[in-house]
Formats: sequence, C-alpha cells, structure tokens
Amino acid sequence: MRWLALACLAASAAAADPARTVDVEAAQHGGGWRFDVALRHDDTGWDDYADGWRVELPDGTVLGTRELLHPHVDEQPFTRALTDISIPPDARLVVIRARTSVEGWGDDVSRVSLQ
Repeated sequence: MRWLALACLAASAAAADPARTVDVEAAQHGGGWRFDVALRHDDTGWDDYADGWRVELPDGTVLGTRELLHPHVDEQPFTRALTDISIPPDARLVVIRARTSVEGWGDDVSRVSLQ
C-alpha cells in the first residue's frame, strides 16, 4: 500500500503545471500603475488554462487582479495589461502571482522593484 501512495504523490507532482511569469513591465500611469505581464502555460483548452494573475504586496495584500477569460493555446507566451493599480507610497516591491483553472494560485511569484 505504501508504494501506491508514493506513486500517487509522484504522479500528482509530475502533473503539476503552474503558469509562469516570463516578463513584467511596470510603469506609473496617470494616478496609478500599469502592469504588462507575460505568462507561459501549456494551455490545453477550456479544461486547463492560465486564467489570471494578480499584483500583491510582499505580505500577500492583493492590489489588483487580471482575469483571463479564455485559453491561449496558440499564443504562448502571451501578455496582458492591468491599469490603475493603486500602490502605497512607501511600497518599493510588489509580486506577480499567476493562476490556472486547474491548480489555482501558484506558489511561485515574480518580484518587481518599483523605481
């Protein structure tokens, strides 16, 4: 029985397919910030695709979320923007976290220094 549990754990780890942030551009835009985020994910269609990303403070406070409403099977990587993000004046760093329709919010983040 123990080998079966180990095999199931190995299979689920091998099936892990998080969306990855491959590029981020951040710039002040009007009274807020604009983020252009490029993601890569092995979208297979409606059953498994990158369906969002968000801007967070390092403590996990969510500043804005970009919903992705359809798969990007033939467009990899792909870039989408989010504007009018209000960032506290003392913040010098934000993180970008991606989400997939199967795995939810990923553990890996991309750190973005704000100048």
